[in-house]
Amino acid sequence: MTTQPSTGILLSNLGSPARPDRSGVTRFLREFLSDPRVVELPRALWLPLLYGIILPLRSGRSAAAYRQVWTHQGSPLVTTTQRQAELLQQHYDGLGLPVKIAWGMRYGAPNLTRGIETLLDAGCRRILLLPLYPQYAASTTASTFDAVTTSLKQIRHLPDLRSLGEFHAHPAYIQAVAAGVRNYWAEHGRGDKLLLSFHGLPKSSHTNGDPYYSQCLESGRLIAEVLELDETQCETTFQSRFGRAEWLQPYTGDRLLALGKEGTTRLDVACPGFVADCLETLEEIAVTGRDSFVTAGGGELHYIPALNEDREWICALGTIGLEALSGWV
Repeated sequence: MTTQPSTGILLSNLGSPARPDRSGVTRFLREFLSDPRVVELPRALWLPLLYGIILPLRSGRSAAAYRQVWTHQGSPLVTTTQRQAELLQQHYDGLGLPVKIAWGMRYGAPNLTRGIETLLDAGCRRILLLPLYPQYAASTTASTFDAVTTSLKQIRHLPDLRSLGEFHAHPAYIQAVAAGVRNYWAEHGRGDKLLLSFHGLPKSSHTNGDPYYSQCLESGRLIAEVLELDETQCETTFQSRFGRAEWLQPYTGDRLLALGKEGTTRLDVACPGFVADCLETLEEIAVTGRDSFVTAGGGELHYIPALNEDREWICALGTIGLEALSGWV
């Protein structure tokens, strides 16, 4: 009988400031926006803009937004990711599987190095990196792999390493998202239209070869099919546009304004690209997005929470992880 797990899963997500103030947000944005995977501009052009204009102007506004979603436990994204790791560990323990779960953030704390050390200290000689991004993008999934391989440069006896690139069309993920929408409707009623809002990226990411845009569209189509919604009842849009460059369209903000002007009585919005609620869902959609929609003439906007700690999602994550561990467990 195995008394100590030899196989581990490292869950990762984007990260969050340590504190919702200007100093904490500046430190976080500096790390995040300095990543060449995130901003694909020449460093000589980008870094002066980042340090001279963007950080001084954006940090204060972002800190105010973070304060609106901050809890007594801290950042919602960090606390939820920690809880997801704990629940996944309980799930595997209940199945009698010798798999150790650790977690970390690409930016901020706790970082991915700490997660790797946790697994190595537990005796794991095989590690699966499982970024909690359903759709693959170089700026998220690939950047996470970069950080892990950089951390492993300090390790002499390297473990075997696998990385899961995406799970955008995995039936367990699709069913979990659809179940979350159905459960919300069962408790709060159903709106006139469902908007599936994914995080946006510059259009250049798509033209340069990222599958992200196509995978978001496929995720949206599959979710709509399970919910038995046609294209008049369900739309896929993209949020969080930043800067002047063209981003993936249609823009969520534009659709919120248009649907508000059309007098939509009730609009439901879900964000399937986020498996844990965070600033982009709780503030950008549930607060700012709702205000835009209502001000434009719409009735009610209901934000449907992310997967978070839903039992069906934890089971789905367990299934996704086990498939990626094939041959190891």
